[in-house]
Amino acid sequence: MSSSSRRPARRAALTARSSYDESLVDAELESYLGNARSRRISRLRRLSADERQRETETEALIALSLGFPIDELLPAERPLLPAPVAAAPNDYIVVRNHILASWRADPRVPLPRSRVQETVAASYDNLVAVAHGFLAREGHINFGVSAAFPASPPPDAPQRLAASVLIVGAGLAGLAAARQLLRFGLRVLVLEGRARPGGRVYTTHLGGDQAAVELGGSVITGIHANPLGVLARQLGIPLHKVRDSCPLYHHDGRTVDMKLDRSMDLVFNTLLEHATRLREYLKKAAEGISLGEGIERLRRFYKVAKSVEEREVLDWHLANLEFSNAGCLSELSLAHWDQDDQYEMGGDHCFLAGGNARLVHALCDGVPVLYEKTVKRIEHGEDGVSITVEGGQVFKADMALCTAPLGVLKSRSIIFEPELPERKLEAIQRLGFGLLNKVAMVFPHVFWDEEIDTFGCLNKERSKRGEFFLFYSYHTVSGGAVLIALVAGEAALEFEKVDPAVALHRVLGILKGIYGPKGVTVPDPIQSCCTRWGSDPLCSGSYSHIRVGSSGTDYDILAESVNDRLFFAGEATNRAYPATMHGALLSGLREASKILHASESRLNSDYKKYALQKSIRLINNVLDDLFMEPDLECGRFSFVFSYITPEEEQAPGLARITLEKPLLLPSKKRKVKGNQKDQDPVAEKIDQEVFYLYATVSQEQATELMECDDDKSRIAVLCKDLGVKLMGYDSTYDVCSHLISSISRAQKARKRLQGPKSLKTGL
Repeated sequence: MSSSSRRPARRAALTARSSYDESLVDAELESYLGNARSRRISRLRRLSADERQRETETEALIALSLGFPIDELLPAERPLLPAPVAAAPNDYIVVRNHILASWRADPRVPLPRSRVQETVAASYDNLVAVAHGFLAREGHINFGVSAAFPASPPPDAPQRLAASVLIVGAGLAGLAAARQLLRFGLRVLVLEGRARPGGRVYTTHLGGDQAAVELGGSVITGIHANPLGVLARQLGIPLHKVRDSCPLYHHDGRTVDMKLDRSMDLVFNTLLEHATRLREYLKKAAEGISLGEGIERLRRFYKVAKSVEEREVLDWHLANLEFSNAGCLSELSLAHWDQDDQYEMGGDHCFLAGGNARLVHALCDGVPVLYEKTVKRIEHGEDGVSITVEGGQVFKADMALCTAPLGVLKSRSIIFEPELPERKLEAIQRLGFGLLNKVAMVFPHVFWDEEIDTFGCLNKERSKRGEFFLFYSYHTVSGGAVLIALVAGEAALEFEKVDPAVALHRVLGILKGIYGPKGVTVPDPIQSCCTRWGSDPLCSGSYSHIRVGSSGTDYDILAESVNDRLFFAGEATNRAYPATMHGALLSGLREASKILHASESRLNSDYKKYALQKSIRLINNVLDDLFMEPDLECGRFSFVFSYITPEEEQAPGLARITLEKPLLLPSKKRKVKGNQKDQDPVAEKIDQEVFYLYATVSQEQATELMECDDDKSRIAVLCKDLGVKLMGYDSTYDVCSHLISSISRAQKARKRLQGPKSLKTGL
């Protein structure tokens, strides 16, 4: 995974905080939410119009940082809303933003809908229900790894027929999806080819198991709104801000002149800006040009970086760019290489104290994982999925989620039967999957500058510009004197063939060249380790990038499911956050929501099909049973609720409105000849046929409706003031199947509490 931003900023004041508390991210939230819920509620009640407007604007900015548009609906939100609300969604958007900001203020505990309703007017209860349900299902709130978020359904979760899901891969994407699906109540099993979880996020321990060393994804890139920051906060793990100071050294140990450094930094960024203008000018023709070719043409055209020293410093920046994208500039698409820049997480880049394995193991808690189960074949069809692992063992389930890295999909080491759609296969081939390697070393003591977290070294040869060009110091968070040398670009490919002893010798030579002239003795490392991610058959590379001929659309194609049976997650399926750890995790949450929706749709479809085929009972009887003994009645309105005791005012329920056809479809007057009326007795019955409309309401809303003067007023309040959408049976069953089950269970529970009306014995 990428451990750097697309264009890493290296210059900043040295007064930056060396240890980073993730809770500081929410300082803006704390300032207006307060520390206690009661304070929040009382403050809302006494806010002036100006204060409330300012808070609304603050919450909108928080939602924006989380990827939500300030004044628009997400495409997935629109179908959930009644047409009038979707056409003028401002109130819904304000409620949705408020929920997002409220949970981010304290993500250590779940944010129930009832608590949100305490902070908004009762007239918005329906909007709260829709927004809260959407955000929870999509993994925007109420996710995590603390004790408050176990890998199991909440105690009050509705009972449902649980679909079974097999997940290929126990990386961040697979584990995040598994936890979420288990909380949704589905049955899950994860199959992992390695003997450990984490995938390309791999923390090992060197130096007698004393020092945590990141061999894979390492840096949390942008702490603002980052879900990894949420997990760290839930676990109480401190974060260390990666300090911006990054001195550069020549291969003979001289520090690169500050003026030269700044000059080439400006040249580098100017070349990137001109590359953007170039692709805008070339338009479609830019699709076939690499970023490397574009930059080199511009360098020659503007005649910059002409001296040897200037070229070496510029090459260092280009190596840093190749590191950020895990690909050679000769492969990156000039047209689309930075398409995800607009989504980039803001804030500082951070190390996690003790290593990212702490997040991985927390995600694993309570999740069933079978290790050393390398998947070789995935069969998928209308009857479900069947997965065969190395050795011939077969696993079957209703659905499967494949989180295999793009490199594995490219290698065709997993056989899909039937074959994946052609458009997905083409996207797999078009996207790039590059390489980043590391040499990790644990020393007896820190011999470098303890006030920096990174330093760089120039290379004379352009083809080797990415070889040990950047060093990360982890002494602040690893528990030992750890240095990691990075190998990017063409050098990363060649590194796979180099003997580890030779690689270590080269790295130590560079360090001695830098620190020897300063009178510093570089000791031999206690232990070292070299990665070869490209040679690892379970990943075949490091992370994805947009290659010439590809575009961001290919990420979306990779994310497409196949017949609602086979789903895909991983960093290479996340168009907004590819090549990042948080992108992988977010893709897992995304697919969990899609799998839940698919399982519910299939179960609902199967239920209706079964009911029609077997002719067991009229389909309306499902709801008729609920309203046999309504909790409240008034005129044509009757209400049933999911509460156990009547004190639960916010308990959701259903309203049923009884209508006759003449109310909506008056019979046309017609002439009756002779005894025709006697010959057609059905005609009058049809005119008097009773039918029902349904709506979701809370007990509090039902009480408000009961106070209306007549049914006409009640319908006006329900539809106009409360913004409730009336539904027929099919829509009610599709949208409210969970609520129907909850009400049914609540009615049975209340009867048990009241005691039996009569005692019967017998078999």
